[in-house]
Amino acid sequence: MATSPSPSRPPVLDVCTVFSETKRIINAHSRHFLALSVLFILPLSFSFVVFPTLQDLLIDPIPNNSQIFTALTDFVPQLELQDQPTVSAKTLFLALAYSVLTFVFSLCAIGSITYSVFHGFYGRPVKLVSAIKSIFFSFFPLLGTLIVAQIIVFAIAILFAIFLFLVITGIDFLGFETDLSSPYVLVLFVILMIVLISVLLYLQTIWNLAFVVVVLESSWGLQPLRRSGNLLKGMRRVAFSMMLFFVSFAAISLLASFSTVRVVGVSDGWKSWQFVVEIVGTSSFLTLVMLYNFAANTVLYMYCKAIQGELAFEIVEEFAREYVCLPFDDEKVPHVVSVVYT
Repeated sequence: MATSPSPSRPPVLDVCTVFSETKRIINAHSRHFLALSVLFILPLSFSFVVFPTLQDLLIDPIPNNSQIFTALTDFVPQLELQDQPTVSAKTLFLALAYSVLTFVFSLCAIGSITYSVFHGFYGRPVKLVSAIKSIFFSFFPLLGTLIVAQIIVFAIAILFAIFLFLVITGIDFLGFETDLSSPYVLVLFVILMIVLISVLLYLQTIWNLAFVVVVLESSWGLQPLRRSGNLLKGMRRVAFSMMLFFVSFAAISLLASFSTVRVVGVSDGWKSWQFVVEIVGTSSFLTLVMLYNFAANTVLYMYCKAIQGELAFEIVEEFAREYVCLPFDDEKVPHVVSVVYT
């Protein structure tokens, strides 16, 4: 007597699954992603490492050996130098140029890498020219979505500041004396900061796929933010784990190299081999981390759509009457599936 097969359990998605698929796509098109990394991510990583040193060089020009000896042996002149104004037109211009560079290269990297990973996920040919052309269609929608997200974050921070002000004003109105250095006020401030950071982390988690939605679904503004939250229902733990993983690696590498780069860079400048090696090593590592971060977000987007049943519909709609090599197949012996309308 034959028994009907039991319904299959829904696939379990974890961080390792996303990373494994991300690695497969990048390795399959290694030269393509290397070119995109050199064009857009490497300048971004390099600026992260070099900017603090350049800022120090503009604020305090590199002294000679006698000046270094005098600054180390005479404490009073050192205090006098610290009292001098450090903000100059060069510093402001450098900060502005750094901000523009960061925004431009970040959005270009997100747009081109998301486009490439999307096509690589389906097993389609990935071309550098097409990836660069996709930037022209996604740059301004990405910029608009980023501005909307920052406005929301700024508004939330303002609301918390207003709430703290109203609480302190209310206590004063009731006749109680409030000292800003009071432990009660400090405890209230710490609690509000913890709540604010928690809210911002939650928003960052549910918005993790917003930029991917902008690139692949041609939308911008609030719609990608809502769409990202809907896609990540049930997958927010995976998204938070991925975000924590990449942020931790990037922060550790920057903190590990910051002290060495800053001290050696200010004293010896670019003539020090330790300075150059530290910058090259940290920039390369950050480039790899950001490449996998952008690519993994796209893979997570595709898996979230597959779990919600949207990916199968897209395959039927887009590849009707064609032979399709599914991205879940083995790398060496792909399984060919014919998709037809019924």
